[in-house]
Amino acid sequence: MTALYAIGDIHGQLAGLTQAIEWIEKDGGPEAPIVFLGDYIDRGPDSRGVLDFLIQGRDAGRNWTFLKGNHDRMFEWFLQTPSRADPHLFTDLSWLHERLGGQDTLRSYGLDFSARRRLSAVHDEALRAVPKAHLDFLEGCPLTFETEDLFFCHAGIRPGVALCDQNEEDLLWIREEFLDFDGRHPKIIVHGHSPIERACHYGNRVNLDSGAGYGHPLTAAVFEELRCSILTAQGRRKISMAA
Repeated sequence: MTALYAIGDIHGQLAGLTQAIEWIEKDGGPEAPIVFLGDYIDRGPDSRGVLDFLIQGRDAGRNWTFLKGNHDRMFEWFLQTPSRADPHLFTDLSWLHERLGGQDTLRSYGLDFSARRRLSAVHDEALRAVPKAHLDFLEGCPLTFETEDLFFCHAGIRPGVALCDQNEEDLLWIREEFLDFDGRHPKIIVHGHSPIERACHYGNRVNLDSGAGYGHPLTAAVFEELRCSILTAQGRRKISMAA
């Protein structure tokens, strides 16, 4: 199997993303295939810059696969007319709540949240500020990617359900039912969504969300069949294994 690279949740961290790409290119060259696990936006300072960077890479013919994350779908749905709320959010939350980072994303497009404003006004301004190419990109992101041994998705899968029968809500949002399951899956599941201190291999899954949404370094990994390593400035490092 040719080396396959993956990058965990980015959350608007353009500097971390460009650094991860540099490490990948140093390890595998400019043609290295990369799977991005979603959550390109929210919380970090430059969501717009991240989407511009990814779209430029796609348009340049890079061998990149962009999976959809739950934050990407929340942004996509917010930009619909009428704006659409995600059913997974508590009734007192919206994508624009400070906990979720939607305000940070819209600030990267030049929108001002210095004063309380009607949601309809924010929505109208966002529709004018966000390039159609960004919305098209988010809408076009698939939910999964797989190889003979690996299954990539944003959040995880529902144990006991065939990979081909997984539903969108689980692929974007699942946590405890997936994270607490220690049995075998049909393939090793490579995911993000649930931030941990550092990327870790659990035997049946690999979590690459190292907390970039909270200011921590994002993770780039390389897979060769079932072997997984983390990329650093010094080269490859064996991924941490769960106790």
